[in-house]
Amino acid sequence: MSAVMTRVEAGDVIEMTLDGSTLSALVLLANEEFVILDPCDGRTPVVVHVEELGQASVFHDLDDFEHFAAVA
Repeated sequence: MSAVMTRVEAGDVIEMTLDGSTLSALVLLANEEFVILDPCDGRTPVVVHVEELGQASVFHDLDDFEHFAAVA
């Protein structure tokens, strides 16, 4: 498991490439082995084994970055 995937939490957004298309999904729940992802496009959320995500970008909730609020 990659270091990035160990930090996935509910509320994060994951972006990955699958068959040449970029896909984004909201993380509903996450633990060390599985994540429940909502593609937010009307499809049913899916349960995915963390190792199946491969190389994915993880975007965390902006609440973790309080210093950005002062800029706005």
